[in-house]
Amino acid sequence: MSYGETFKLWRDATSDNWRTYTNHAFVRGMADGSLPKAAFVHYLTQDYVFLFHFSRAWALAITKARTVEEMRLCAATVNALINEEIALHIKVCADAGISQAQLFATEERPENLAYTRYVLEAGYSGDFLDLMAALAPCVFGYGEIGRTLKETHEVTPYEDWIDTYSCDEYQSLCTEVGALIDQAIAERLGPKPTESPRWVSLCQHFDMATRLEIGFWDMGMRP
Repeated sequence: MSYGETFKLWRDATSDNWRTYTNHAFVRGMADGSLPKAAFVHYLTQDYVFLFHFSRAWALAITKARTVEEMRLCAATVNALINEEIALHIKVCADAGISQAQLFATEERPENLAYTRYVLEAGYSGDFLDLMAALAPCVFGYGEIGRTLKETHEVTPYEDWIDTYSCDEYQSLCTEVGALIDQAIAERLGPKPTESPRWVSLCQHFDMATRLEIGFWDMGMRP
């Protein structure tokens, strides 16, 4: 399943960091079941906080959008984050004895704060494309990881996580976001976006967010 041409270009521009992100020890530990449960629950509690701010960033994208179609997909993404991804975190953490009130009171780790505020700042100070470039690594990275793990992993305690990001609904969301970004790039930068003066800065946003994703996995390994 393709996530669009712009994603391919951004991923190629940060290929080493992208491989580190999508093949991180945390990811491999989920695939073979060797990841300690304490590390996974720690990651989920931080990711709950992350998704709170990530939802705000997608809501900000609605105000940065130029067309009704851009607004529609951004709104649908906010809905998926709040009613599906966050719901998964609440369920898994509840099974581990962590209440929703405890989740909401989670102290935000510096790695988490750095990532979420970077994405929001990209949106506050930039335009729709700046925000999309900063949001893209999380959306597409989890889609790619979920799909790969579903195809290659054996039985693992982290089946719910893998199913969430490999399911048809999430994969369709990635495809729709990819198409949205391709269209937004074409409308704003023209048919040859890599020749635009803005292209380098968009690649830098994508690369920085990818590096912050690596830092988030690293943080997850240190409960």
